[in-house]
Amino acid sequence: MSSVTENGDIIAGKPNEEKTYKKTASSAIKGAIQLGIGYTVGNLTSKPDRDVLMQDFYVVESVFLPSEGSNLTPAHHYPDFRFKTYAPLAFRYFRELFGIKPDDYLYSICSEPLIELSNPGASGSLFFVTSGDEFIIKTVQHKEAEFLQKLLPGYYMNLNQNPRTLLPKFYGLYCVQSGGINIRIVVMNNVLPRALKMHFTYDLKGSTYKRRASRKEREKSNPTFKDLDFLQDMHEGLYFDSETHSALMKTLQRDCRVLESFKIMDYSLLLGIHILNSNTKEREGECSQSASDAKRHGGQKVLYSTAMESIQGPGKSGDSLTTEKTNTMGGIPAKSHRGEKLLLFMGIIDILQSYRLMKKLEHSWKALVYDGDTVSVHRPSFYADRFLKFMNARVFKKVQALKPSPSKKRCNSITALKAASQEIVCAVSQEWKDDKHGILAEGQSYASLDEEVLGSHHRPDLVPSTPSLFEAASLATTLSSSSLNADDHCQRDQPTLYSSSCVSPIPCLSEYVLLGDCTCVCAPL
Repeated sequence: MSSVTENGDIIAGKPNEEKTYKKTASSAIKGAIQLGIGYTVGNLTSKPDRDVLMQDFYVVESVFLPSEGSNLTPAHHYPDFRFKTYAPLAFRYFRELFGIKPDDYLYSICSEPLIELSNPGASGSLFFVTSGDEFIIKTVQHKEAEFLQKLLPGYYMNLNQNPRTLLPKFYGLYCVQSGGINIRIVVMNNVLPRALKMHFTYDLKGSTYKRRASRKEREKSNPTFKDLDFLQDMHEGLYFDSETHSALMKTLQRDCRVLESFKIMDYSLLLGIHILNSNTKEREGECSQSASDAKRHGGQKVLYSTAMESIQGPGKSGDSLTTEKTNTMGGIPAKSHRGEKLLLFMGIIDILQSYRLMKKLEHSWKALVYDGDTVSVHRPSFYADRFLKFMNARVFKKVQALKPSPSKKRCNSITALKAASQEIVCAVSQEWKDDKHGILAEGQSYASLDEEVLGSHHRPDLVPSTPSLFEAASLATTLSSSSLNADDHCQRDQPTLYSSSCVSPIPCLSEYVLLGDCTCVCAPL
């Protein structure tokens, strides 16, 4: 048997059973969506292009599509229904802003059956994706559709200022009326491409209160985890190069301030992680799936639709962290704390929650029981600040270039100074040795000359006597005058090096300091 939620919005049957939404089969909903969009977009092409006016945001067009058909509508095998289109001219402008031509929009949605996705959230909404993997169609509640319609003028202004945003890109708002039931749907950009396997998917709000995936969610083949799961799995965060990190954080800051100005809260960052370092078979399977998708749909690429285009624009690839030649599908290159090469796909979702009376009451009640700063429902300004702080501090991190520490710099400078001082010392010492050697040689020549005069070298039987007092004084005077001349020469060429405990102009060979005070006499070499 099927199970029904308390509000009757969605009935989840057995795996092989068809889902229903508001007691309407999902196949009937998909068929009505394709028929209605096919008629309204085709009819819109006959209207001339013009500037969007303020009243265009509040126009609602309606058409009745009976099962037997009419002069304007085709016959179909679904129950009779009425199809409403909200702000058709405004949404036509949005589609043109993102480079979506009417024929491509119709082909993507109406050419092949829509693919139903599993719903990871608690909203009870149905999700469909087009066969070309470009558009997501989601059922929304009456209050969400009403809020989006009121949001359109500000949304229009924001997109004109900056079309590169991680906010949802809305392409159409419609309503299917059948049997007294209203089923409202919105067409948006697809954040997570099916052509690449998402090894991890996270729904991040920046809060910690009950932000862990349930056991039922974990049992799914592709579960969507939450904040606490991310902190456990990716405790070191995700690493980007400096340029990509800066562009990403600036985009998030700009988007959060826009949401804050609209008094929007409780939104999430949907983050899909594809690991490039996966096994070969998996990559082959992905390539074959991507090739089949390319054959199935050859339409144009929606502008600013990928994660990389949303933060940087189509001119930059951001390949600094990836070296493999791979189709990134517009993903943002990153690395894990384990060094794995990643492709990230992301977008801000669930922005149709305003901080109204019910949300204020919900926050007040939770704040009485739990820490008010940890619950997801909070006033918009606090929610935006907490969201940005969590993303910048815990999720997205910048790769830091390795720089020497100040202590190492100091050691290196001291070592270089010592080396330079040693070279100067060696040069001065060598010059002093050369001068001394020349002076001694000159002294020896004087002694030989005296010996010749005295004739002592003709008397080998006589032992050489010590120099006379006059000879010693003469030699000392010669050495002293030569040393002073050498010192004067050294002082003119380079700084004189003295020992910290030496008063002699002859350099000491033990410790050297520049212009030190000398207090002792060095022994001659």
